[in-house]
Amino acid sequence: MASAPTSNYNSHSLENESFKKTSRDGVNWGLGEAVPRLPGETRITEKEVIYICPFNGPIKGRVYITNYRLYLRSLEMDSALILDVPLGVISRIEKMGGATSRGENSYGLDITCKDMRNLRFALKQEGHSRRDMFDTLTKYAFPLAHSLPIFAFLNEEKFNVDGWMVYNPFEEYRRQGLPNHHWRITFINKCYELCDTYPPLLVVPFRATDEDLKRVATFRSRNRIPVLSWIHPENKTVIVRCSQPLVGMSGKRNKDDEKYLDVIRETNKQISKLTIYDARPNVNAVANKATGGGYESDDAYHNTELLFLDIHNIHVMRESLKKVKDIVYPNVEESHWLSSLESTHWLEHIKLVLTGAIQVADKVSSGKSSVLVHCSDGWDRTAQLTSLAMLMLDSFYRSIEGFEILVQKEWISFGHKFASRIGHGDKNHADADRSPIFLQFIDCVWQMSKQFPTAFEFNERFLITILDHLYSCRFGTFLYNCESAREKQKVTERTVSLWSLINSNKDTFKNPFYTKEVNRVLYPVASMRHLELWVNYYIRWNPRIKQQQPNPVEQRYVELLALRDEYIKRLEELQLANSAKLSDPSTSPSSPSQMLPHVQTHF
Repeated sequence: MASAPTSNYNSHSLENESFKKTSRDGVNWGLGEAVPRLPGETRITEKEVIYICPFNGPIKGRVYITNYRLYLRSLEMDSALILDVPLGVISRIEKMGGATSRGENSYGLDITCKDMRNLRFALKQEGHSRRDMFDTLTKYAFPLAHSLPIFAFLNEEKFNVDGWMVYNPFEEYRRQGLPNHHWRITFINKCYELCDTYPPLLVVPFRATDEDLKRVATFRSRNRIPVLSWIHPENKTVIVRCSQPLVGMSGKRNKDDEKYLDVIRETNKQISKLTIYDARPNVNAVANKATGGGYESDDAYHNTELLFLDIHNIHVMRESLKKVKDIVYPNVEESHWLSSLESTHWLEHIKLVLTGAIQVADKVSSGKSSVLVHCSDGWDRTAQLTSLAMLMLDSFYRSIEGFEILVQKEWISFGHKFASRIGHGDKNHADADRSPIFLQFIDCVWQMSKQFPTAFEFNERFLITILDHLYSCRFGTFLYNCESAREKQKVTERTVSLWSLINSNKDTFKNPFYTKEVNRVLYPVASMRHLELWVNYYIRWNPRIKQQQPNPVEQRYVELLALRDEYIKRLEELQLANSAKLSDPSTSPSSPSQMLPHVQTHF
């Protein structure tokens, strides 16, 4: 892996990146204040500490804690270090050392973050000096454990765009040409009575009645019945998502479920089979029978083909990311880099998720079969596969707003368990439900954007901003596990959407190389040779690895585009002026050459 060793660690250039970004994001600086604050953000306490910087050794600083962030400013003349860490990013706070600890800087706090960082602060040992900092951080980093609101409910930011208006399910299905003669919209789940983790509006086969849906729900895990995600605009094959059937050890059958899958297949008369992609490894799917789950057998589900995609469960992914963190922070050992990276299996998992999505996309694009996708409960691997396949198939989702709609639809509205997987405001860092499933999806999107640099309207900063605010608790977008919980908490009324921030500053997140194309299917290469670790995300805190920002090629391209726009504008102004002269008989040109405007350019 390429790196750029530097003799001196300029901590300002590293950590101040997040501060600069915060300022662009609309943070207000009060007159004479030492810490930036958002509207609704209040300062709680401040303390002098020694920051044990893993790159440049101990740095004396003053730490400020608000109800939203931990902010550290260096007090040393030769260091311009600034740390700006949203409290939502904190996963764990531990005390290091005791009152009798010996050794310099051995007494203080050790903070584990969800964004690959660890922070260590040393404090004076006299008089329990760390107690109030530990108590304050614990209280505001884990508000749910202290009966306090998550900061998103206190945030008073105002943007000129309402991000909550980005996704309207009616409009998105209408864009896809739905409803039609074969698919209808049902409101059976309007009050979340059919399935409490599904959205209120669902698209189902026209021939299936609401009574049929209720009977099918009894045979699908968590009542998550097969519903439509996407329909091909030309061949009309579909991507349908659901959870596993409740087959169990005895191999139970349900005629309504079997008939329902056949009805899905028959919505397209051109196909003879429905392809079922089970995201799990075969052995896991068999093991799920012991807990009442399972998979669709050939003898019960006629006219179907079942394929397993070998994508591992949430626990395997969590352990894999932990290993990534071990090799990227704080030190990158370059002499064994490739073997260390291989031992994490992270890119292997990325490969399997992408390979599965490619299979789904190819099956639908070819028109050979409609596709049904599920894992166990249909809210983790299922969301990865459907959303990535839709991104490959539909160029609309490669625009900034299109991608926001994709995330709102396939992840947020269909009940990916963000609260459980991320642990917003929750102190239980060892909770077995925690897992980087959404991070893995965004990583897959980044891999695609690397292979198709002109296909996406958004840039890398867009993806990193989404991940940063997945953890920050500044916005309501990723809070709670499902729509019913969000509705109960009135999230859209009481919080700001992340898309408000992004859509108010769209130029910041645009890819200057973007070339809009319609109906182009993207098939990324999912071999290990073509996948790479996302350095600008996973290793961004290390100053030796940090890439040049802004990218000089991108910067020059942006300048050329601005120059082009300027010349086009000047040309239009001259043409307007010329046409005005032509319409005036008194200024009629005496020769044809006088009719052409002369524009000098630098190209």
